[in-house]
Amino acid sequence: MAQRQPLNLPTNGGHFDDDELEQIRRYEDFTTIDWIQDSILERNRRLRNSKGSRVLYRGPLGERTTAWLRAQFNKIVDAGHAWLVISLVGVGIGVNAALISIITEWLSDIKMGYCSDGWWLNQQFCCWEIESNEMDVCPSWHPWSTVTPARWLIYVVFAALFSFIAAHLVRSMAKYAASSGISEIKCILAGFVMQGFLGFATFFIKSITLPLVIASGLSVGKEGPSVHVACCIGSLVAGLFKKFRQSQGKMREIITAASAAGVAVAFGSPIGGVLFSIEEMSSAFSIRTMWRSFFCALVATFTLQAMNPFRTGKLVLFQVTYDRDWHFFEIIFFIILGIFGGLYGAFVVKFNLQVAAFRKKHLANHGVAEAVILATLTAMVGYFNRFLRIDMTESMSILFRECDGGGDYDNLCQTSVQWPMANSLLLATFIRIGLVVISYGCKVPAGIFVPSMAIGATFGRMVGIMVKAVYRAYSHSGIFAVCDPDVPCITPGTYAFLGAAAALSGVMRITVTVVVIMFELTGALTYILPTMIVLLVTKAVGDFLGTRGIADEMIRFNGYPFLEHDDHDYNEPVSKVMKSDLHTLFVSGMCVRDVEEKLASSTVKGFPIISSDSSRLLVGYIGRTELRYVLDKAHKMGDIRPNTPCLFIREASDQEDLGLSGITSGPALGVEEEIATELIGTTASNDILKLWPWVNQTPFTVASHLPLEIVMQLFKRMGPRVILVEDHGVLAGLVTVKDVLRFTATGNDDGGATWDDPEGLDGLLEDVWIGLTDVADSTWTWCRRLIRR
Repeated sequence: MAQRQPLNLPTNGGHFDDDELEQIRRYEDFTTIDWIQDSILERNRRLRNSKGSRVLYRGPLGERTTAWLRAQFNKIVDAGHAWLVISLVGVGIGVNAALISIITEWLSDIKMGYCSDGWWLNQQFCCWEIESNEMDVCPSWHPWSTVTPARWLIYVVFAALFSFIAAHLVRSMAKYAASSGISEIKCILAGFVMQGFLGFATFFIKSITLPLVIASGLSVGKEGPSVHVACCIGSLVAGLFKKFRQSQGKMREIITAASAAGVAVAFGSPIGGVLFSIEEMSSAFSIRTMWRSFFCALVATFTLQAMNPFRTGKLVLFQVTYDRDWHFFEIIFFIILGIFGGLYGAFVVKFNLQVAAFRKKHLANHGVAEAVILATLTAMVGYFNRFLRIDMTESMSILFRECDGGGDYDNLCQTSVQWPMANSLLLATFIRIGLVVISYGCKVPAGIFVPSMAIGATFGRMVGIMVKAVYRAYSHSGIFAVCDPDVPCITPGTYAFLGAAAALSGVMRITVTVVVIMFELTGALTYILPTMIVLLVTKAVGDFLGTRGIADEMIRFNGYPFLEHDDHDYNEPVSKVMKSDLHTLFVSGMCVRDVEEKLASSTVKGFPIISSDSSRLLVGYIGRTELRYVLDKAHKMGDIRPNTPCLFIREASDQEDLGLSGITSGPALGVEEEIATELIGTTASNDILKLWPWVNQTPFTVASHLPLEIVMQLFKRMGPRVILVEDHGVLAGLVTVKDVLRFTATGNDDGGATWDDPEGLDGLLEDVWIGLTDVADSTWTWCRRLIRR
């Protein structure tokens, strides 16, 4: 981030609107939000509103007046304000998700052919009256060609075209529309400000390019980007209301609720969306936020259900219901699926980050070309595999089905071709793993939820086919004695379902959320226990391998200011991390010229205030934004000169004289323009500028010998931007989140290779090349010796 130039304070002119202080603070808070300061700001607003409403309650004789009735009505409106915003956000998310689903289906089918009844119809609606297993004889649907090479070429050309349009729009109009966005939203909810990441341009471009990316066939999903789009909708809608625009805390509550709704519409799982926002997205979650998230998810899924984009009455394409029970001997195979999920997550997280380092080093300026090449490669390879050629969501819909009732897609359930089918599924699994590793993170909207589930589904269906084959071959064995001969004993579709859950949990490192999502997808209450078993095994394997979720790893890779939830013992006091060379202000004895020189010569966010003598006793703390704002206003009003003394401490009669005790008992943050003008005009009287109303006289302080782990907990739970370090009341230094992150990244390096060092992908490729060369040399030497003999 570029270094900001010192501000030249104006001495006259300039228009100040009512929200100027908040706008300045938002610009200054580009890095992190001070949640304690935001809480004080919100408290001051509540005090002002409460004080203003109390005087309207009764008339001179205690009677209820029209003003009293108006005040009660305003209270009711204010109480329902948040629910109105949540409702609007939910409706917007539901409508957006329905439109994206409809456009995605049409674009995915247009690669294969067109509908003669209407160009805007996809294959499903074009052949609405025909059974799904007879879709090839639909007279209204016309493939682009009957020649296989020509169909393959057209398929590849469409994939390349879609990816080119998407990547070009992202690069030229909204760079933040690339990738998944979940990592960045986690940081935003923790207090990191990214200007434009939740803006209209990002929302618009990501909504347009997401269907193009999915239709191009890239091994990426829309669920992660759907969460980002939902959060954009939440931010844009809430930004229309002053109450939320002025409060970062309230805005974060809306964004958290929107993230829950984004998962809800992506999977048709409102409760799973709420759990996802708790387990994965938000670091500090309250009951109030949970209820709002639930309500937002409910409204969004209801809107999606009302629009019914698939015309099936279902929220997602792969919603199925299992009516058969499972058997205890199948736990062995469930454990195998759990082990696969843990290994898959560890493999993808490790190698995808190495690919990300390679991309950052060599392909940073070639995002469009990279996306087109990946889409072309995926289309060329995937066309010849029945499970890679079709859309991943449709593939899962097929793999989840039971063989009865139309589930025999392309002879999937036929015993005569079970082994070729198993080979095709295994090949699809490994090819898609490789494609996910190299595709996730490219410069287009790209998620990893559905690709991981598709990989787990193909592997799980393969395991199910093999188990069913074993049962057919050894049906009289003792292990199968519990099977009813009149009812199919093994349901391969359930193995695909469990494999999808295992792969999703393995790469995201979430458990409870996946259980609920999979249950809401299928409605199969009897498979709750198998799902839990599979995910517990997946979690155990991931913990054993030291795997962390890919969202957390991308936060580390990008260097975002996010404190992780770990219990590492650093065995260091905070004095080892703090800054001791500080820019400070004296409580008295400074004039306006001195303060302006301090502002011009430094770029720090705030200034500790110490006593004027040599003791350096800590008196308070004032933010750079507030200090600059007061000086600008005082200059504009013409009440101060360069030699006007500045006072940072309250005198005994100040609070009574101002008559603003409800506001100035804490820092005077968030005051309206009129109150701020009156306050500055009053404090600038008598040829002295009293700055104490904007001074935090009880800043967050810790002792210098406090362990670093405790300070990290304070940052995560309380959310201050700065913690001052004192020793028996004497200022010793200050520490910020950046200082802690810098120390944990450099001061405690365990010597392991980082993702972007020579031991990453470049080193891996070099080692592989050297190994192959050595093998070739050894083989050639052995052959020469054999010939000589």
